[in-house]
Parts: sequence; structure tokens; C-alpha cells
Amino acid sequence: MKSPCKILIAAGSLSMVAALLHVAVIFGGPDWYRFFGAGEELAQMAEDGKLYPIIVTLFITSILIAWGLYALSGAGLILRLPFLRSCLVLIAAVYCIRGAYGPFIPLLVSTPYVENLGIAFWFWSSAICMSIGLLHLWGLKRNWSSLSQKN
Repeated sequence: MKSPCKILIAAGSLSMVAALLHVAVIFGGPDWYRFFGAGEELAQMAEDGKLYPIIVTLFITSILIAWGLYALSGAGLILRLPFLRSCLVLIAAVYCIRGAYGPFIPLLVSTPYVENLGIAFWFWSSAICMSIGLLHLWGLKRNWSSLSQKN
């Protein structure tokens, strides 16, 4: 049996950490929404006790958990998930595209939401997404042949 791919373990772990941070934002409340760059509009809705910020944050959390599970599956740590290689390619692509275009969003889109998030949010969140995406790509490259095998 092949040893688990540490690169995909790292990628999956980072997606899980991101998911946990999103859950922490829900419990942290409006100030956490602001600190982590969700924007004043979501923070204000959270302050007003509206469910929308929680629903949006839980939706993002569920996607990040699924992505983490796919990376851990690709690493060989958990049961092989369906469409593993295709999903990992798509996950890597989404992370890298978000990482690549993110810093340009404030230059391309002028809305109060985009402007409220600020340049620092777009820079750091893009750098984080690009890093996680590149880890996925590296793990895919290293494990490409084993990811195509049907178990």
C-alpha cells in the first residue's frame, strides 16, 4: 500500500481549518465577520440577528469541508470518494482562479460590497487561496496515476 500523500493532507487540512474559521466567525458574531473581511453588510445583518449571514457562512463551510475531504481522500487517508481526480482538478482550479483574480476585483468591480472589504482582504484571501490551490496542484501532479486507479 502506498503511503499517504503529505501534500494533499496539507491541502485538505488547510481547507478544514478554513471551514473551522468560518464556523468560528458565526460564533464570534458581527465583530468576527468584520475582522475576517465578510463586509459591513453581513456584519450588520449578524448584529440585527438575521439568519442570512449564518446561512451563507454555513454554505461556504460545507463546501470547504467537502473540498478538505476530497483532498484527504486523494491523499489516501480516507475512503476513496466518487470522481476523485476530476473533483480535485476542479477544486485546485477554483482555488487558483480565486487566488489569481482576487487582487484585481477592486479594480474591476466597483460596488459597496467590494469596496467595504478593502484591499487587504482581497490581497490576503487571494494569497491564501492561491497557496491552497497550488498545494492541490502539486499533490495532483505527485499522485496523478494513483488517483486514476479504481479501488
